Amino acid sequence: MPDRTPRRRPLLKEPVSVDLVNTRWIEDGAHQDLLDSAEGLTQWLEESGLAARFEAGPEALDHLLRAREALARLLEEPRDTHATSDLNAVLAHGRVIRNLSEGHAASTVEFDAPAWGPAWTAAADFLDLRARPDRIRGCANPACVLHFFDTSKNGTRRWCSMAGCGNRAKAARHHARERAVRTA
Repeated sequence: MPDRTPRRRPLLKEPVSVDLVNTRWIEDGAHQDLLDSAEGLTQWLEESGLAARFEAGPEALDHLLRAREALARLLEEPRDTHATSDLNAVLAHGRVIRNLSEGHAASTVEFDAPAWGPAWTAAADFLDLRARPDRIRGCANPACVLHFFDTSKNGTRRWCSMAGCGNRAKAARHHARERAVRTA
């Protein structure tokens, strides 16, 4: 019987497109991938707030992996034409329908098939974040593969989290200063 214990990821609560990319991380030097199983897909849908709208299934997982790969490549190289084509291919499976409802503007999203919903949602979210491309960043820790959307007031966030990579960097600087003082 598969283990249904949720896996602890190092960074949550990012926008859905960034959170999808962050389903891969490094823990104790080993690469981890939340989306390596149906249980991981279910966990991600729950953590990202999409479980009420979309079902976990093999097709949804395949589409999501396709979107994740395109997003990861675009985060590394925003002008990657192949990644752009791959992301556009995901986006081609959904469309926004605008209408007037009870005197207010409204919109709904339609998908070619429900299994495209999570991947399309992540891809569409990425387009929204591109309004502030300077705020989508990788962690400044070279050993970290996580990304974040910087919502700080002055836009100077450097670490995926202060509790993890930020504290490690501060501790390393402190120890380096102490060593420099001892050797002087």
